[in-house]
Amino acid sequence: MSAENTNGFIRTQIENKIATLTFSHPASNSFPGDLLQKLTEELNALSHNKEVNVVIFQSEGKTFCAGASFDELLSITDFESGKKFFSGFANVINAMRNCSKIILGKIQGKAVGGGVGLASACDFAFAYQDASIKLSEIAIGIGPFVIEPAVSRKIGKTAMTQLTLQPNTWQTADWAIEKGLYADIFDSYGELDEAVSAFAKKLASYNPDALAEMKKVFWEGTENWDTLLYERAAISGKLVLSDFTKNALSEFKK
Repeated sequence: MSAENTNGFIRTQIENKIATLTFSHPASNSFPGDLLQKLTEELNALSHNKEVNVVIFQSEGKTFCAGASFDELLSITDFESGKKFFSGFANVINAMRNCSKIILGKIQGKAVGGGVGLASACDFAFAYQDASIKLSEIAIGIGPFVIEPAVSRKIGKTAMTQLTLQPNTWQTADWAIEKGLYADIFDSYGELDEAVSAFAKKLASYNPDALAEMKKVFWEGTENWDTLLYERAAISGKLVLSDFTKNALSEFKK
């Protein structure tokens, strides 16, 4: 299945019980609202697909994900639009959390902001050695409110604080593996591809019912995210309207 246009695409290929879910956008794989919606719909469909035992989650190009679309952030002019946009990330993270399949992240490049949230929402992630991470939100007058629960669940509040309060500092893939975001890192794209493929095949050979039940166990204690993430989206939706944010985004675009 594929949802494609000039604003990027979401594509799924299924083979031998393994679904490879790929997202792409010309602007460093950043996400406008419509692409977030398509990704949510695809994750929900895969959750119910009996021909799928495991999902490989990946993007195209050198960057894994640059987070929210700056163009769309700049176009937000009222609170409801802002809340709706940030709820798009909430929808995707909740879809990943509630998906009955194990999601194996293939992080082939840098992740910023919402991209770190998506990597964190994977159940297990392999990465390329240059897959450094950064949370830049506080520098543009907002904050990583929606993704914080997912990131903190993976790396802890202390590491989350370090990322948040150093918005211009890249943390290396080695740092990310030390904190638990990545399970392993690889020196070449070829090694990363092989490792992800081999691990996905192993997972696909296990009892899918056992995997689905274990997925519930892994995510125990996150049931309040059905409301929490949307409360967080409202905070971001309010802050993105500030003059500070509008000016900062304009400077970033230059």
